Amino acid sequence: MLIRYKKSCEKIAMGLLSFMPLERNIKKLRQTMQDYEENPACQLFMWKKGEDFIGMIGVQTNGPVFTVRHISVMPSYRGEGVGQTMLEKIQEQMEPLEMHALEETRPFIDVYKEKRKAFDR
Repeated sequence: MLIRYKKSCEKIAMGLLSFMPLERNIKKLRQTMQDYEENPACQLFMWKKGEDFIGMIGVQTNGPVFTVRHISVMPSYRGEGVGQTMLEKIQEQMEPLEMHALEETRPFIDVYKEKRKAFDR
């Protein structure tokens, strides 16, 4: 289930963000969290399975598009489709905006878009 980030989940969100290669530096990680907390164009969502948060996705809106800035899944849940499901749910939530990616998230987004094209045929 996709849930909007709350400050009470900050440590969990930081842990999930730290799986992103560019977010391993604590100073950079704190700046990223501050962006999500203070910039209204930046939104962070957590993925909850049962009682646990196992993934997160961060987006930034800009006019007719939204950009997936971060996407991360706990290593023990990778390969189960959690990331793809988060992208599907965020796409639904952000409609009619068009999904874009950063260089860091592009490979994952490209796989998602290819799977959607195959499914839509």
